[in-house]
Amino acid sequence: MVGPDGAPVPEVASYLDFLAARAFSRHTIRAYALDMLAFWRWLTATGREPGAVAVTDMLEFIRGEQTRPGPADQGPDVIRFADGLSTGMTARTINRRLAAIYGFYEHVQRQEPDRPVRNPVPRGQVNRSWRAPRRGLLGHTQQRVSRSELRLRTPRRLPRGLEPDEVQRLVESLRTYRDKAIALLMLYGGLRSCEVLSLELRDVDMGERAGRVLGKGGAERVVPLDEDVLRAIHHYILRERPDSERPELFLVAKGKHRGQPLTAGGLRTVFRYHRTRANVPDGNPHRLRHTFGTNMAQAGVDAHVLKSLMGHANIDSTQAYVHLSPAHLRRQYDDAQARIRDRDARG
Repeated sequence: MVGPDGAPVPEVASYLDFLAARAFSRHTIRAYALDMLAFWRWLTATGREPGAVAVTDMLEFIRGEQTRPGPADQGPDVIRFADGLSTGMTARTINRRLAAIYGFYEHVQRQEPDRPVRNPVPRGQVNRSWRAPRRGLLGHTQQRVSRSELRLRTPRRLPRGLEPDEVQRLVESLRTYRDKAIALLMLYGGLRSCEVLSLELRDVDMGERAGRVLGKGGAERVVPLDEDVLRAIHHYILRERPDSERPELFLVAKGKHRGQPLTAGGLRTVFRYHRTRANVPDGNPHRLRHTFGTNMAQAGVDAHVLKSLMGHANIDSTQAYVHLSPAHLRRQYDDAQARIRDRDARG
């Protein structure tokens, strides 16, 4: 990142190098880099120095991010009105930017302890995802997560998958085995787009019908692969994959970047084209992953098994799919009504 004068900003470069040294994923580092870019642009526009930013200044930064106008094609992190104008960044994106800025100031303080720089992003109370005993066998597993007092409240939304006819139209519109294999890995394997792009040839075991997936935080998991997925991958490798020494499974098929790994931008372009062609506006990679989770929950898969399949770090993320299942809700409702009738009959 460079400043208004075109010179690099050494503090930010050092911070991003620090994140890389801590084995943060390149996707997280890229997101934090964009967050720091937005923060630095705000500093420049308002004439503030990084070392003189206070909590009240951060409130102004948040208001600016909430109302900053922009084109309607900025992506999923932008709230849109029906007229196509955006009203600013979502609460989730602003919270991530606050986390990036907080980490930046913490890094500066570690690097230069004698420098009078105060972190303008205060930390709030410590939240616990679940309460374990302070001592004993599970005492070490108690999770403590410190949230910033500036953190915005984010609405909790249940994941929503695609309807069966939408899935059929989207998959049928895909013209290459590569694109079909990518979509089926998300639809039948629950993979994230970044997990699909990080797959290597050696990660797919045709004999065991399984794939080794590198998930968030560097966590690995083995997922079973459906026969349709394996068939699409097999045809892609034999018929379409360019000759290349690259270990990545999915490569660019045409153009000047032929034989290079498929990028996140390239994947977005593929889905943007085909969801328009198939008339499935919500046909994006994450919606396919939601469809997998919803289908598994409706089929009665145990929440802990689904957690492992989807690579969730917390069971709470998985429970949203279970609670979303109409069959699960009906079963719970019927059981409760049966208990009420039995109680009334005895009473």
